[in-house]
Amino acid sequence: MGCKYGTKSKKTRYIALNIIDLMTTLIKQVKIADVYSPFNGKIKDILLDNHKIVSITDNCSENADQIIDGKDSFVCPGFVDPFVHFCDPGMENRETLSSGANAAIQGGFTTVFTVPNTQPTVDTKSQVTYIKQHSQDLPIHILPIGAISKKIEGKDLAEMIDMHTNGAVAFSDGLYPVQSTLLFLKALQYVKAFDGVAIQMPIDKSLGSLGLMNEGIVSTQLGLPGIPAIAEELIIARDIELLRYTQSKLHITSVSTAKGMALIAAAKQEGLQITCSVTPYHLFFTEDDLSNYDTLLKVFPPLRTKNDQAALLKAIEDGTVDCISAHHIPQDWDGKTIEFENAKAGIASIETTFATVQHMLPKLAIEKMAAIFSSNARRIFNLPNASIQEGGDAELTICSQSKTTCMNVKESKSKSANSPFWGITLNGKIIATYAKGKANINA
Repeated sequence: MGCKYGTKSKKTRYIALNIIDLMTTLIKQVKIADVYSPFNGKIKDILLDNHKIVSITDNCSENADQIIDGKDSFVCPGFVDPFVHFCDPGMENRETLSSGANAAIQGGFTTVFTVPNTQPTVDTKSQVTYIKQHSQDLPIHILPIGAISKKIEGKDLAEMIDMHTNGAVAFSDGLYPVQSTLLFLKALQYVKAFDGVAIQMPIDKSLGSLGLMNEGIVSTQLGLPGIPAIAEELIIARDIELLRYTQSKLHITSVSTAKGMALIAAAKQEGLQITCSVTPYHLFFTEDDLSNYDTLLKVFPPLRTKNDQAALLKAIEDGTVDCISAHHIPQDWDGKTIEFENAKAGIASIETTFATVQHMLPKLAIEKMAAIFSSNARRIFNLPNASIQEGGDAELTICSQSKTTCMNVKESKSKSANSPFWGITLNGKIIATYAKGKANINA
């Protein structure tokens, strides 16, 4: 289903994401979705003051500077996205830390991890410090992922311990997965020294570098070179073997194939410290949607088959999938308005991620939704606790399962407009977030 593009003025569009810096905020009659909270599953009033949860009661009678109606909504610890590209420094024409933060808020995220694929790359402690310092005054927490290899060239290890000491939240070569077995083995050994996590996007470049979409009947019909599923599955299998050898921690992001997910599930059953995430667009679209060569749907790993899509959805339901990552990768107009072969890969998807997952999994319990969007990532990457308890730190996302989201480019807070979700009505909506002592309310 589609909806018409809005015609709001710039002033009206600004109010659509109203950042309120007040002393107290009261969330009225909202259902709490947090298995670590004593109030899980209960409908309560939540009073917030500055950065803290002051009280959780049946009916708060205190006056508050700001009131948020939580009726027919649920609240959970603030969403965490462990893999986004905010393009800063070096590619600010596509996104900046500031514009990315505003887009993240609109999507319900209060904490994001930025990939190191910038110019210069985040492969030293000074670049980690740059991200941290330039995001201090932004409305969400932006945590840098440190590069595994110097300049993300896949040859020599970067200064991983120095970056960890200065605040790198995890380690990955981001959009350029590590191909060298020896180098990735060393990376797993290094992160084990400080109980860190290596993140890998699973693509074997020797099999997939020339491909443009999933290899199969559809790619043959369209006359496009394909990326076989085995290009993903070989890297997952290899990295599981390395994980077994090192007994370290590994997070596979953007899993797109049924067999790849099965390999991860088996490794979990074995007791290995492996976790994974999927993207909203691999849940929503398949290779069949590329029939008109829509460059907005060019992504890596590519959109797969309907069977793969079904396997990913099932893996969320059965708990194999730990996290949802928007894999927010902004591209400018020139990068997408071009023939499919030369178009840049990626989707600016962070603003519609929750609605996409809610749309595809309407019966998923809100506790599971809270886990895959928030609490699992906090546990995996050793983030501070954000459980909804009196006296605790206030970092919250308020969601509606019944309201809908239908965005267009004019309403987007991202600098880039490369989203195939514009104009699609999705079931689910972010009502508000609360982070760094501020309420951020979506109209």
